[in-house]
Amino acid sequence: MARLIRLLIPLIVLAGGYLGYRTLARKEPKAPAQRPTRAITEVEASVLNRTDYRVILRSQGVVQPHNQTSLTPRVNGRVIKISPKFESGSFFSEGDVLLELDPTDFVAACTAAEARLARAEAALVQEEARAKQALLDWNDLGYTDPPTDLVLRKPQLKEARANVKAATAEFSDAQRNLERTKVLAPYAGRVRNRLVGLGQSVSSGTTLGEIFSTDFAEVRLSLSARELVHVTLPNNPDDPPIPVLLLNALNDDTSISWRGSIVRTEGTLDEKSRKLFVIARVDDPFGLKQASELPLRIGQPVRAELQGSFIENVFVIPRKTLRSPNEILLVDPDEMTLKRQRITPIWSDPENLVVTDDLIEGWHLVTNRLASAPNGAKVKIVPPKDPPKAALREESKPAA
Repeated sequence: MARLIRLLIPLIVLAGGYLGYRTLARKEPKAPAQRPTRAITEVEASVLNRTDYRVILRSQGVVQPHNQTSLTPRVNGRVIKISPKFESGSFFSEGDVLLELDPTDFVAACTAAEARLARAEAALVQEEARAKQALLDWNDLGYTDPPTDLVLRKPQLKEARANVKAATAEFSDAQRNLERTKVLAPYAGRVRNRLVGLGQSVSSGTTLGEIFSTDFAEVRLSLSARELVHVTLPNNPDDPPIPVLLLNALNDDTSISWRGSIVRTEGTLDEKSRKLFVIARVDDPFGLKQASELPLRIGQPVRAELQGSFIENVFVIPRKTLRSPNEILLVDPDEMTLKRQRITPIWSDPENLVVTDDLIEGWHLVTNRLASAPNGAKVKIVPPKDPPKAALREESKPAA
């Protein structure tokens, strides 16, 4: 039995191998796996062309009045009347009576001065009569020598004339003090605040309130040395002013603007920032002469935009197309492949970078964001999904 088993084992192994071979021979060989092809990246792009770029200088400042005055009386007295125009925020015209002091003491002083003037004039008339009579008496007595000054009463006449002049000056001074009991507006303006009330006694040094002029307002703007090369500023009184557009800096609403002009520059650079300050003027900031949509208030922060010179024959790169700081993506129009390019701008602002070198006219600038952008990758240029908005901002409607 054992011998039979030893003979069957090799036969079973051979039969199993034969069956396995037949099974494998029936299966068809699999085709080798193909390497997947890389998809072509779709990009949005614009053609690079040289152009002339208008530099826009931007600055900011705070609106200040041209004239600002601490109103004080020129005489002492008690406040008996306050005009409605002398309230905080009220407008007034030049020469308006803003406040009145009690004139009683000044009326009495004026009357007394007038009486002293009358007495002095009467004394002068009497002295002139005495001098004339003295000359007649001298001639009647038959003196051949000329009369002396004492005989002609010239010292007395000189004193009488001096008394008249002194009394006249005293009377004029009393009249001026009486007029000064009415505090007049020195110019057309507006009241910032009032500091006195009815019945309050004030002296010539007491501050009655703060006022400022409304004929025009000024804004102090700073320009760096880099910006000064792109604008010609008025340095002399005869130089023409430069237009400037002022925008409200309290919010991002640019629908309201004010047109002004740079009329002068300060004579020195700021020691810390090395910037030059220029003065922009806005006429009729409150719209008193011409109705405006929104007044330009004193103390309001504003942004300023000033048109500078043109930079000729340059490439203008929008900031939103930057891949990283000073790096953009280009498309070779011949091979339709991507290329990373570092740029060195000669001018930059919040919207654009201006470049003269490092770029080739006719290449394409990638304008959309790409998840992956290796150098040399094949691309296909497609129309933008969102139609581009107008590059130039429409002029805002001026408010003043």
